[in-house]
Amino acid sequence: MRINKYIALCGVASRRKSEEFVKNGKVKVNGVVITSLSTDINVEKDKVELEGKVLTLPSNYVYYKLNKPKGYLCSRDDGTGRKTIYDLVKSDVRLFSIGRLDYDTEGLIILTNDGDVAQSVAHPSSVIEKEYNVTIEGNILESELAVLRNGVVEKGVRLPKAKVEVIEKTADETKLKVIIHEGKNRQIRRMFECVGKTIVLLRRVRIGEIKLGGLMRGKYKQLNAFEQTWLLSNLR
Repeated sequence: MRINKYIALCGVASRRKSEEFVKNGKVKVNGVVITSLSTDINVEKDKVELEGKVLTLPSNYVYYKLNKPKGYLCSRDDGTGRKTIYDLVKSDVRLFSIGRLDYDTEGLIILTNDGDVAQSVAHPSSVIEKEYNVTIEGNILESELAVLRNGVVEKGVRLPKAKVEVIEKTADETKLKVIIHEGKNRQIRRMFECVGKTIVLLRRVRIGEIKLGGLMRGKYKQLNAFEQTWLLSNLR
C-alpha cells in the first residue's frame, strides 16, 4: 500500500495532505525519514510515524468474506420476507456488501462497515477480476465460446468481453471458468442466455486476490492480513 494512502486510511489527513507530509519530510518508516510517494507500506510489519506519532489503521473496521447460498438476497429487505445475507452474519455494526449476487447465484461476497472501500471496489471504473464457476446444460461450441469472449450483443448493445475456459464436459453438462471485470447486472446469466445456454449453477469464487477457498455455504470469516491489505490498496 502506498504511503499516502496508508496515512489517509489512518484518519489523520486527506490523501493530498498526506502527500505534503511525505514531501516535507515529516514521515518516518521504520525510523527512517522518507520523502518518496512511491514508498510501499507493509501493514503487518512496517512502523509509520508522522511527526513522531505512530500511526495505526482504525480497529473499528471489519472485513468479512461470506459464501452466499442460493435463495438469499443481497439487499436488506425486499418487503416479501425472503432471507438475506445479513441473516447469516452476526455483527454489531451495519455492514455493506461489496458488489452483489442475484437470488439464485451463490459464492463470494465481501462485507464491511468501511463505506469508502465498499464504494471504491464496487465502482464501475474499478478494474478488478471476478471469477465464476459456471455449469450449463449440454455442450457449448467453440464458436459460441468465441462470442462470449468477444462480448455478446444484447438488444444492440455489446456486453463486456470475458475470459471463458471449459473445465469439464460430460454428456449432460459443461463446466466453465468465467472471468469478468465490470460485473454488470446479471452479466453472466445474460451472456449465456444470448448464446442459448441454460445455467445450472453459478458460483463466484474470486474477487481480485480474495478467494472463496473452502468456506462452507452460509458461513463467513474475517479476511486475513493479505486479503485485507489487497482490499485497502484498491481505495481510490
